[in-house]
Parts: sequence; structure tokens; C-alpha cells
Amino acid sequence: MIRLFFLIFLIPILATAQVFETASGKVQVDRMVGGLDNPWSFAFLPEGGLLITERDGQLLHISPNWRKREISGLPPVFARNQGGLFDVIVPRDYPSTGEILLTYAEPQDGSANTVIASARLDLDRARLEAPRVLFRMNSDGDGGRHFGGRLVEAPDGTLFLSTGDRGERPTAQEMDLHNGKIIRINRDGSIPADNPFIDGPTPEVWSLGHRNPQGLAMDAAGRLWTNSHGARGGDEINLIEPGKNYGWPVISYGRHYTGGKIGIGTERAGLEQPRYYWDPSIAPSGMAIYSGKLWPEWEGDFFIGSLKFDLISRIQVEGTKITGEEWLLRDEFIRIRDIREGPEGALWFLAVGDEALMRITPVR
Repeated sequence: MIRLFFLIFLIPILATAQVFETASGKVQVDRMVGGLDNPWSFAFLPEGGLLITERDGQLLHISPNWRKREISGLPPVFARNQGGLFDVIVPRDYPSTGEILLTYAEPQDGSANTVIASARLDLDRARLEAPRVLFRMNSDGDGGRHFGGRLVEAPDGTLFLSTGDRGERPTAQEMDLHNGKIIRINRDGSIPADNPFIDGPTPEVWSLGHRNPQGLAMDAAGRLWTNSHGARGGDEINLIEPGKNYGWPVISYGRHYTGGKIGIGTERAGLEQPRYYWDPSIAPSGMAIYSGKLWPEWEGDFFIGSLKFDLISRIQVEGTKITGEEWLLRDEFIRIRDIREGPEGALWFLAVGDEALMRITPVR
């Protein structure tokens, strides 16, 4: 019965395979999972299969034989405006703890704030057990936008979280609030002693001055990178370093949606410059830094989804220097929300408008 189900599932996958040209040769895109409702993130499980978050508050398990089922036991999620269930990661201690990590907008007195939570994944019962909040964003805003929500586990086991300014621009510069910051905590929710603002009112803060970081990834050298939404223009890629101020809303390469100037211009002493920016905006989202496993020529390159232009941006990188950009799959898939490298070296991505998880492999 399992073998029959697997063969039936494969038929639509093979029938929907598409081939596209890139600067490095032809690639094939296969639809691996369909019928998704506003998917936001996904993560691979070491035993095979994967997890997918849907922004309205559903966590899905896709088994190694492609059976889809919903995981119950999630905490309450604020699924309005830009809020909802965001990232999912499978940390390195999962084989011993069974715990996964989630980020989401938590309802709080009519509003919501971004949190990191851990929970034990019981696949036999398709349920989360003992969910526990590890970090809860403080904010004096009650808007429904710019939640951030990307999560990365560093090689030392610490966790990095992106938070947005919640639509309250000045708060990204206010050190008593978590708005517009990169947050760093230990795996158990405690605060690392080497955080740059450890003696301040928000010791979890690693960097500040961010508008709405939607991509967060670490390169092979352990450097942390983000991409962030600007306003009208001014989407950015930044190399994140501890204690640094990335300028929002004092400096920006974009303008307000009304056309007005943002802050004082594009630079000021003491504020970091982006390593790359887009004007017009592409609305960058999930971000993967590629190992080179299947495409050696792409080793170290960034792959970033675009919500606006329906493409994947391949950012060419040498060390910490960005040297070029190639647009892949433009106008072929709708609103690319997340992109990850799979265990086999393929690139996988979520296309919100296609309600699907896709896989990219080379055509040899």
C-alpha cells in the first residue's frame, strides 16, 4: 500500500517537471508538495521528510513517502495582517531532544509580538509536546506588520532572530525595545555573556537599525548575513556584526511610499553601509548560502527569494564582497517566500502563489 501511494504521488511530480536555462547550464524544477496555504518556511528532518509552516498557523509534516499531515498542539498564533506562524528549524540537538524551534507572532492584548518557542515533536501522534517560549519580543507598537521572524542556529548553538520595526520606524534605534534588531540567545533561552549590549536594557540585542529582515543565513565561515525590506527601493543585504548599527531609519537607499526622503540620506558616520541594495525593491525573502555540492561554481553564493518580481536572485560572493547578481526563474513561480539547500545539495523553495514546495536540480 505504501509503495502504491508513493508511485501515485510521483506521477504529478514527474508530469510537472520544467527545465530552465541559467548562466551555469540547465536546471530542472519539480513540484514536490502542492496544496499549501500561504507557506512561509520549511526544514528537513534527519530521519527523512520535512516540516512546512503555513502563516495562518498550521505546521505540516511531509513524511519520507510524501504523506502530508497536520501537526497539532501549536501555541496560539496571531494570524492577521503580516502576522502568523513564521520560521521552523530543526536544531542540531534534535536527535537527542526531539525538539524543534518555531517563530511566530504571539497574541498579546489585542496585538502581537514575535517569539521563539521550542517544542518536542511527537511524529507518532503528529503532535507538539511541551511548547516553551525561549524569547518574547518587547514592543510598544500595536501594528500588524514588520514582524521579522527568521531564525538561524549558529555553529556554537546560539540562536539568531530577526525582528522588524513593527511599522514604528524610530524604534529600530531605541535600545530599550526589540524592534528592528537582530537578537541572539542561547539554545535554552538564556543570554550569552559575550553579547555586545549585555549590560543594557535589552541584553539579547546583537545589532540594531533594521527595518524588516526577511532573510537570515550563515556562511561557511560562520558570518551572519541578512536581507531586509526597504521602503520604496532600498532593499538591503547586510553582513551582521555584533554591536553595529545598520542605520534604519536614519539612512536608507529607498524613499517613503509617498516619495519623501527617508532620514538624512544614504550615509552617516557610525552607521553601517549595506553590502548590496536593490532599487527598485524586489521584496527579498528567504535566503540560502549554497555549499557547492551539486553546482561547485555556485559555492558560497546567496540564493534569495523575491516576493515582488517572482524570481530567485543568485548573489555572487567572494568572501565578504558581492561581485554580481543573476535572476533565476523570473515570472515562472509566484511570490517565492523561502529557499533552502536540501540534504542532497538541491535547492528547494516555497512559491506562495503556486501553493507548492519546489526542488531545483541540475540537468546534466
